[in-house]
Formats: sequence, C-alpha cells, structure tokens
Amino acid sequence: MDRFTYPVCIDKNDSFNHLNKLPSIPNFQTFLLNADNKVLAVGNPVANPKIKELYLKIIQGQPIGEEKETIQTQVAVPETSFTFGDFSWQEAQTHSFEVKNTGNKPLVIQDVTTSCGCITVDFTKEPVQPGGTAIVKVTYKADRAEYFNKTVTVYGNAEQLPVQLHVSGNAK
Repeated sequence: MDRFTYPVCIDKNDSFNHLNKLPSIPNFQTFLLNADNKVLAVGNPVANPKIKELYLKIIQGQPIGEEKETIQTQVAVPETSFTFGDFSWQEAQTHSFEVKNTGNKPLVIQDVTTSCGCITVDFTKEPVQPGGTAIVKVTYKADRAEYFNKTVTVYGNAEQLPVQLHVSGNAK
C-alpha cells in the first residue's frame, strides 16, 4: 500500500455508481474535470465525435453557448447485428446494413466509428431524402484465426442515432 500516491478503493458492490446514479453505459462514464475537480462535461470523446468537439472547445477555452439546433429526422434500422459464421481468416468479409429515413427531413450520417482497426466502413455521405435508405458497408479483415464480436457506431441527425451495429464470426 505504501507505493500508492492516492488512496485506492475497491468497490465490490458498485456502491459508488449506485449512490451517484452514474450511467451503466461505459461511453457516459468519462468525465472532463477542471483544476478544482468540477465536472465540466460527461461522455467519451473517443467513442463520440460530438463529445470530442465539445471537449476540444472546453479545453481550448472557446465559448460553448447555444449551438444551432440540428434538423432531426427519424430512422429505422431493420438489422443491427450480423454473423459471418465460419470463414477463412485470410478472406475479408463484408456486410451492408441499411439505415432507412422514415422521417420528413433529410438524413445525414455524420460519422461512423469502429471498435477496432480490423473493421473498415464505407457509408452514404450525401443526405438521404425521406423514404430513402443509407447504406453502411462493414468489412472485417482478420489478422489471425479467431472468434470476433465487433461494434460499429453510426452517428447522425436522427433521434435514434447513435446506433450500434454488431458483426461477429469465426475466422478459422
């Protein structure tokens, strides 16, 4: 214990999170603090590009203030997970997910993040008109034989976004 500069607490019952009503989703368990340890922002800047922009503004001393309201639409994502099954690890696997614009405003996919470098994504960059469909094409390329379960997060101007898409399989 004498090698620690700060106190260490092991919370086997997760009491700290329950007492402070912290969110259970890890993306919201990241805090930006000031010099007095006051929370300035909550959210994971690695997993969410909007949070990253907010953190950078705060750190650089830029005004936060009222942001322009983003035009929101509605989407339906009929499939949020796909299993490639068994395949040779040397062969890349690709699957396309659909994001249907069910609202009455154009849909814009602003960013897509992946849980690892083994996943590449190509997605519809231009606005999708009401009734149209955006495509998120996910490609998995294994480095070695292994089972995998990876996540792709899609950000955009819809109330249902971000949405997480999951791909899994067994690269043999």
